[in-house]
Amino acid sequence: MVRRHLPVRGVAAVILAGLALAACSSSSPSPAPAASPSSALQQELRELVAVPGGPPGAIALIDVDGQVDVSTAGVNVVGSTQAITPDETVRIASISKAYSGAIALSLVSQGKLSLTATVGQLVPGLPADWAPVTLAQLLHHTSGVPDYIKSPDFLQELQADPHAQLTPMQLLGYVSDEPLLFPPGSRYDYSDSDNIIVGLMVEAVTGTPYTSALARYVTGPLRTPATSLPDDATLPEPYVHGYAVGDDDSHEDVSTALNPALAWASGGMLSTAAGLDTFIRAYASGTLVDAAARAAQLQFIPGESGPPGPGTNSAGLGIFRYQTSCGTVYGHTGNFPGYTLFAAANPAGTRSAVVFVNQQLTYDPPSTAFTELRQADELAVCAALRS
Repeated sequence: MVRRHLPVRGVAAVILAGLALAACSSSSPSPAPAASPSSALQQELRELVAVPGGPPGAIALIDVDGQVDVSTAGVNVVGSTQAITPDETVRIASISKAYSGAIALSLVSQGKLSLTATVGQLVPGLPADWAPVTLAQLLHHTSGVPDYIKSPDFLQELQADPHAQLTPMQLLGYVSDEPLLFPPGSRYDYSDSDNIIVGLMVEAVTGTPYTSALARYVTGPLRTPATSLPDDATLPEPYVHGYAVGDDDSHEDVSTALNPALAWASGGMLSTAAGLDTFIRAYASGTLVDAAARAAQLQFIPGESGPPGPGTNSAGLGIFRYQTSCGTVYGHTGNFPGYTLFAAANPAGTRSAVVFVNQQLTYDPPSTAFTELRQADELAVCAALRS
């Protein structure tokens, strides 16, 4: 799916522009970074917010063995001098998929769920054609389940009411009359429907709402209370204001323009830069799962996250590998109206980077601003790994 950057007046029609992207088979390496990662990163953030069509603000949090360094450029709120800070709430978009992966794999580790469990076994009411799809295939984005955010009817609903309240089953209902795109397991195709179904599987085996499972298996153990899955567009203060750029290069605040619950377990979560850092260090290192689940998770195939991260991207189960000029990290990216994000850590979970801007950046084809952001992502990885 091609994500298009449209004027704010049409933003309700393009929630798809911030939830998912049909991935290419692999990503091309991003340019090699400068020799001094920390100083180069700060300079790159300045250049990023200065380019035409660039975001109002940017932040990069680098954590090396618990020593945190924060670089910022630009502003949180247009017209102010306030920079983005690590403790402000931000929409984390598709990084939510990593959380659904963490819950599912935690349940696998405890014997409450199996990677071979199928849609037909756990989620009644979905098409018979989807029944053989396994949890592993959903987490790997090799399920073949059509992406609901590509549905014209879904887009029409958003145009009519960008704050609509729809259940996960209603979201999947937009593509429930469609067959699988390909035999399960035969190829990679990034789909938000996958993680909606993962969330429903979690509910089926726990007998609790997905939000309860999120708290029990991830945010509670990691002590990240600022991380949540809201059911409406409200943002708790203080929060990072997200913007869309107009044709005249002006910015309009779209922080609450769309109900992120329409992405649910696939892209509707909130956190902070500090909360993302805590999570990604635990997730990348396998802290939340046993050795068998981690070994399965780290079976990588060619496939980009959406948007692509730095270096060469490969897809594992609910996680992506980014092979950069400075080394390899595991993580996820996100893209939603008003926000573009990247979070990753080394396999030991001792060195991590979180980078985001308060604007959704076009990446298919890549805008100048997104190219700068991807360079900043790589420099952030280098700052973490080379420090």
